[in-house]
Amino acid sequence: MSETSTPSIRASEAAHFGAMAGDWWDPKGSSAMLHKLNPVRLAFVRECIDRHFGSDQRALRPLGGRTALDVGCGAGLLTEPLARLGADVTGIDAAPELIEAARTHAGQSGLAIRYVDGEVAELGGTFDLVTALEVVEHVADPSSFVRTLAERLAPGGLLLMSTPNRTGLSRLLTITLAEGTGRIPQGTHNFDQFLAPEQLERLLADAGFRVTATRGIAFSPTRGLHLSDDLRLNYLIAATHAQEPSCSA
Repeated sequence: MSETSTPSIRASEAAHFGAMAGDWWDPKGSSAMLHKLNPVRLAFVRECIDRHFGSDQRALRPLGGRTALDVGCGAGLLTEPLARLGADVTGIDAAPELIEAARTHAGQSGLAIRYVDGEVAELGGTFDLVTALEVVEHVADPSSFVRTLAERLAPGGLLLMSTPNRTGLSRLLTITLAEGTGRIPQGTHNFDQFLAPEQLERLLADAGFRVTATRGIAFSPTRGLHLSDDLRLNYLIAATHAQEPSCSA
């Protein structure tokens, strides 16, 4: 573990999500909201990959020859698409139950993905792409966690993060309604751990990152979840090492 990093895992969080491993891949199960969120996240991920690495938007495997690390990978909802995009992928999660489910599903899908359970700070090596989607709001020390992500990102690499915003709308839709009606298991979120964009941007800057793109994930009855300029509910951020030239449009 890096001297600048402290443990990021909250045992209660790992246990909570580990208990969901059995039906993680069921689109109507306890992770149903993640299944709805995933296509929206993937649209942003693909946009950022193409822009940052200069890949063809029509390419089926734009990450061919590159390495990727999916932090807080769960049972692989994002990890598997990254592998299909051509990356040599490692997924890491705090819950051993989720890692076991991820390995099983990847095997059934014919995907060669390295899965590891434990602390990302204890994982060696660097990666061209690092993703940590819907993770920072669950860690014990967000500042140390973001610094660890910086250590895992290779020179010229791309970091992608997402998290709920710290707003009344986010509390209403994510906790009061979604958890209150059982669409998300109760206890999944703690509003006190939510970060406003300016808070996360400050953590990223302190860790030596420069933000290159920010998009919101909004909800409407007609469109459902979708990418938006409205950051009030949830947002995604792309960042690079600050000393490197920007590849963003």
